[in-house]
Amino acid sequence: MPGSKVYVNRTLNLKKIKYIGLDMDHTLIRYNTENFERLSHTTIMDKLVSGKGYPEQIKKLQFDFHFALRGLVIDKPKGNLLKLNRYTAIRNCFHGLKPLDFKIRQKTYRSTYIDLSKSDYLAVDTSFSYSLAHAYSQLVDLKDSDATLKLPDYAQMADDVLDALDQAHRDGSLKNAVRDNLAHYIIKDENVVKCLEKYKKHGKKIFILTNSDFHYSKLLLDFAINPFLKDHESWVDLFEFVITFAQKPKFFYDDLKFLKIDPTTGTMTNMDEKLTRGVYQSGNAKKFTTDLNLEGDDILYIGDHIYGDILRLKKECNWRTAMIAEELVEEITQNKKAEPIINEIDALMKLKEPLEDALTELMTQKYEKSNKVDEAAIDKLQKEINEHDAQISNLIKQQQSLYNPNWGQLMRAGNEESYFAYQMERYACVYMSKVEDLFQLSPRTYFRAPRRPLSHEV
Repeated sequence: MPGSKVYVNRTLNLKKIKYIGLDMDHTLIRYNTENFERLSHTTIMDKLVSGKGYPEQIKKLQFDFHFALRGLVIDKPKGNLLKLNRYTAIRNCFHGLKPLDFKIRQKTYRSTYIDLSKSDYLAVDTSFSYSLAHAYSQLVDLKDSDATLKLPDYAQMADDVLDALDQAHRDGSLKNAVRDNLAHYIIKDENVVKCLEKYKKHGKKIFILTNSDFHYSKLLLDFAINPFLKDHESWVDLFEFVITFAQKPKFFYDDLKFLKIDPTTGTMTNMDEKLTRGVYQSGNAKKFTTDLNLEGDDILYIGDHIYGDILRLKKECNWRTAMIAEELVEEITQNKKAEPIINEIDALMKLKEPLEDALTELMTQKYEKSNKVDEAAIDKLQKEINEHDAQISNLIKQQQSLYNPNWGQLMRAGNEESYFAYQMERYACVYMSKVEDLFQLSPRTYFRAPRRPLSHEV
């Protein structure tokens, strides 16, 4: 809608929403992503050395936050990192730290369409994509450059990197580092808390649904929410429910039991009766909606993970969905800078198209031998088209230089949507760069989806 920073895929009337759910990490609680991803990268390498027998020298590999993008795909057997369009066609490819040129890519992938249901592929579409993708690509590069290291094969390395990252989340390695230096990793946002309290005044019930455990959740909520509360004593009073260790996406389709948590002590007890407001561990969406007498479209859930938060939720529960993609801030800024370049490209294309039509007509006559063809005219047209192509190519390079140097735009793969953008469009009703973008609007806002012209309507 005009003036807002919330982008609409499907019509959504906030007035009709009774409960608003929030993921915690990277949604309600914002991280300094570069600092956190650097920590993740270091932790991955440490665990590969200590737990998987990788050589000590991998600890010296430096993290590059700008190497990767969210939404890339790892081809595990081949050691490649892929960027796909909405149809899963490959639009860019790196082997290790080096780009594959188009001819090698064609030879490597006879069919350019990727079947993501196969176990050969690993989508890196979470907020932790940067560390995982870069660490894997560095190891592939190291394996290729030094055979004496005897690193595992490409597929095993992908599994090892993912396992190291998962272990770092499970065993507290990352959380302990965050706990020791909260200000380095966590961004406080007073305005978010102010907006949440405003929504409460309008009768909206707000809950947290997070995979983080209770003690870590309490740590972050005490740090980032409590200091700014005006109308509530603590976050326990602000949120109708806080559901920790939710095990998403299992929460949306499984029958896990709720445990009641005493927020003052962290003590847990079995919970079989009807849900009432409070703090919980685990549980399931069916009991949540049944006990609260809610329909799927009474709830709007906001998260940052396309699979864990959005895709399975939309398929299984039919809750309304909102997606957080913090990278949008930078992308939109660069899009505005690219507008003059895009206008130049469009102008040149309009000049080129009639030349191509004229050349097509002449070449058709030549091969059909229906008329004597002016070869000089053909040469002249081809020369002019080549000149335009050279100008357009140069402008495209200028445009792409505004974005990630390896992968270009987050939401585009050339002129088409990226696979990440396609998933967001398909499963998120609305999307934004941070949760504040939604909450600063009126709780009665009506988001209207734009009419999307079909190709024959343009």
